[in-house]
Amino acid sequence: MNAKLCKSVASFTFNLIVLLTVLISFLPLVPGLMGLLLAAFGYIPAIDQYTLSITGFKQLFAWPGLSQSVVLTLFISMVSTLVAVLFSFAILQSCWHSRWWKQLETLLAPIMALPHVAFAVGFAFLFTPSGFIARIQGDQINWQLVHDQYGLGLIAALTLKEIPFLLFMSIPLLKQLNINTTLITARSLGYNNAQAWQKIILPLWLPKIRFSLFAVMAYSISVVDVALIIGPTRPPTLAVLVWQWLNDADLATLPKASAGALLLLLMCLAILLSIRFTEWLITIKCRTWLSSGRYSLPIGGKSIIIITYLITLATLPILLMWSFAQRWRFPDIVPSHWSLRFWQQEWGYLLNIMANSIMIALVSATIALFFAIIIHEHSIKATANKRFLKVPRLLIAIPMLAPQLSLLFGIQVATLYIAHQYYYLWVTWAHIFFVFPYIFLALDGPWRSYDQRLDKVALSLGLSPFNVWWQIKRPLLLPAIWIAWAVGISVSLAQYLPTLMLGAGRISTLTTEAVALSSGQDRRISAIYALLQSLTPFLFYIIAIVASRKSGSLEQQRSASTSRISTPNVSVSQQSNHP
Repeated sequence: MNAKLCKSVASFTFNLIVLLTVLISFLPLVPGLMGLLLAAFGYIPAIDQYTLSITGFKQLFAWPGLSQSVVLTLFISMVSTLVAVLFSFAILQSCWHSRWWKQLETLLAPIMALPHVAFAVGFAFLFTPSGFIARIQGDQINWQLVHDQYGLGLIAALTLKEIPFLLFMSIPLLKQLNINTTLITARSLGYNNAQAWQKIILPLWLPKIRFSLFAVMAYSISVVDVALIIGPTRPPTLAVLVWQWLNDADLATLPKASAGALLLLLMCLAILLSIRFTEWLITIKCRTWLSSGRYSLPIGGKSIIIITYLITLATLPILLMWSFAQRWRFPDIVPSHWSLRFWQQEWGYLLNIMANSIMIALVSATIALFFAIIIHEHSIKATANKRFLKVPRLLIAIPMLAPQLSLLFGIQVATLYIAHQYYYLWVTWAHIFFVFPYIFLALDGPWRSYDQRLDKVALSLGLSPFNVWWQIKRPLLLPAIWIAWAVGISVSLAQYLPTLMLGAGRISTLTTEAVALSSGQDRRISAIYALLQSLTPFLFYIIAIVASRKSGSLEQQRSASTSRISTPNVSVSQQSNHP
């Protein structure tokens, strides 16, 4: 009777935690979407507008540069996503089980740790007409990648930053696809390696990577911070345009800004549907190219990954040199005078900003990691027992798929009616809201790969469900948990709009300061903040990698000791049965 009571209490507690997780993780969607819709149609009590109207849409469509801004936004988003996907697949095809593969897995961490804003600042220092590339050439470059009118620099920067993310999400998925067996079977049917990858593995890989691809597309269409640093300005992208209207001192622009945020959301939905339709065409409808096995495209994935590493990692020494440069005249390759002056000038202010950034990142990533583990465990229970409702994956992915600007506008309006003065609470909650899906995706592959038969055997031996999880499942999945935690910290440290909008400008982080200083004239101060913003998540990635390897080695030692204990028992048994 006591065992049944304990089991029911444990089940009730777990279900209560699941409900709390769903409320905290997804509740911001309601005020986010409702506040956006009401404001877009003119209901904004903050400026004494209580009647529904389409004035905001009229003002929006009357703006002279809207069509150019929309076309530019679509072009940047679609091209950067398409190129990132093609390049990521090319890298996987070229490097799979070659001498490059282990280096690829190892070196993903440093380039993933580099936040978008820090990379954008370093990218600007490299490719401005008087940047480091021009210094190497000895003359100003004629082409323009920073603030160019076609957004080519923004496309390049987004592509280079999204390739590591897609590779990181693909590596555990490839283990589920049983690539080696597929390649052996394909070769026996006459396919070469390139044909097997492009005609067999690609249709299997695309559906698996769908949500990650959606996240890349949604980020590229709604990015504000990177677009402010290196994106086009005449006109800017739609997300930057809406952001400028929201920050306008004239409150009469709020209806237009709200309508623009809603248009951005609708554009995002349309592009996501087009991606899903394209995937359906490639994998289901137009299958004739799969059987025409003699044709395959030549892909140089190794050269792509080398270029990605070189450009991404080259930004760090550039930022480092600028942060210590007292005088750096063009076209000198290195500064003529070095100084600690700017570090000393900013250090007192930097300590407070770094403390804010790290504190919010640690709290939000840890809470989001706990919630992600709870939802994964609930999904396993829901799969085994149909009485439990599974949390839809689409609901989990909405914070990644919907433009941040569109959701945050409604959330910001809602906080004004509750208790807007608790800035740290709302900022941390917003970070949890946007970090949670990334941690969930990072854990999705390892959780799916876990052999559930281990749990069944342990339960049959009398262990409680919690002890099974803690003593058996947790040690096996601990390396993945550490890496997911580092991913969450990196995502939190890179949050710009949630910190600025819900913090009302009162909470300064490395990201908000780096974006604000990127438009200034002093590159040295801008380099300091961008450098610290890049090194902080890198430090947590190192901690996670060391901890994951240590936990993995401990688990291997534990397994080895178990096998050494069990082997003599087996041999003794065999000797007794077969004298």
